[in-house]
Amino acid sequence: MTFEKELKDHYFHGHEKYLRHISVDCVIFGFHDNELKVLLLKAKYAGKWALPGGFILKDEHLDDSAKRILKDRTGLDKIYLHQFYTFSDPNRSTKKINQQFLRNIGFKGGKSWMFERFVSVGYSALVDFTKVKPIADNISDACEWFKVNEVPEMILDHRHIFEMALKNLRLQLNFQPVGFNLLSKKFTMPELQKLYETILNKKLDRRNFQRKIMSTGILVKLKETKKGVSHKAPFYYKFDLIKYSKALKAGLGF
Repeated sequence: MTFEKELKDHYFHGHEKYLRHISVDCVIFGFHDNELKVLLLKAKYAGKWALPGGFILKDEHLDDSAKRILKDRTGLDKIYLHQFYTFSDPNRSTKKINQQFLRNIGFKGGKSWMFERFVSVGYSALVDFTKVKPIADNISDACEWFKVNEVPEMILDHRHIFEMALKNLRLQLNFQPVGFNLLSKKFTMPELQKLYETILNKKLDRRNFQRKIMSTGILVKLKETKKGVSHKAPFYYKFDLIKYSKALKAGLGF
């Protein structure tokens, strides 16, 4: 089946496979080169970028649909997921953009379930950047990482969804295993501080940060130091997962 025929079948018969009126949009965060980044797709024929998303199979749990979409785009499973908001504004209708999309690929007329109103459930994901293999879907030309402060123009209300996910990440820093999911298994104190600074978009006092994070008891200092640095080599740390999990339940107070 050609791409055009496959797409036409999805637009006009997809409701036989998926639930109507509800979709999933995923905001995938990664941390690389001391920068917080988000994974985006470039929508074919639209010339704009979009969040990875999709629909819910009729016999599928909502969370499982998000896991499936994330695995398709990143190649990873067992990803940390957080359902952060439901987007139900009537004005977020996908009818106009889907009609334009069909015209751009040569289809005219027809009544599609994709022209109907959709409510979208937003999920945020925290992934290890080094393990992700970005994979574009069949309606996208590219799948790439962007710095969170350099996000390009996006379709529909995807910019709003992204901003809500980032806001929620900042608010939930004390209750989500941000460091464990975004950093490597071992990391330096400057790398951990930079992660928090990037998410919060502000500078933190070094000594105050170190004192507070060490007071939580969630870090284990290793004997190994970082190699190849010009100044005093910082020690590596890792998370004590038992203490980390316990601390998150009460909130790090950090």
